[in-house]
Amino acid sequence: MMPYDDTNIFAKILRGEIPSTKIYETDAVLAIMDIMPQSEGHCLVIPKSASRNLLDAEDAALQSAMVEVARLARATKSAFGADGVSVMQFNEAAGGQTVFHLHFHVIPRYEGSVLKGHGASGMADPSVLAEQAERIREHLA
Repeated sequence: MMPYDDTNIFAKILRGEIPSTKIYETDAVLAIMDIMPQSEGHCLVIPKSASRNLLDAEDAALQSAMVEVARLARATKSAFGADGVSVMQFNEAAGGQTVFHLHFHVIPRYEGSVLKGHGASGMADPSVLAEQAERIREHLA
């Protein structure tokens, strides 16, 4: 496995070098809106600790991240009236990973609706993402 590269986009977001639409933050994770959503409310949980993916992450980072993934999944399902939620996490290029910093996708799902391809619609309007982030914050427990 390749070493962690701290020039990846999520590392830059965590350092505040690149803007994002933040939903909330803890000592361990940052939750943001995905800029190329596959569904309304598509968001990400990004652990703050440096790891490429699940394969090199410390157990403590995984434990705290999963608590926040579940919290965000409940909030997005409620905020968008979704029928379900997909949680996705990819490991290495062969596993579909494109950004090599551990992160989890939380995607509201609807019966009979197919997910858009990642990036298929381009980048979302920042004002729409801000409104969606606010909707999610209103449903956080």
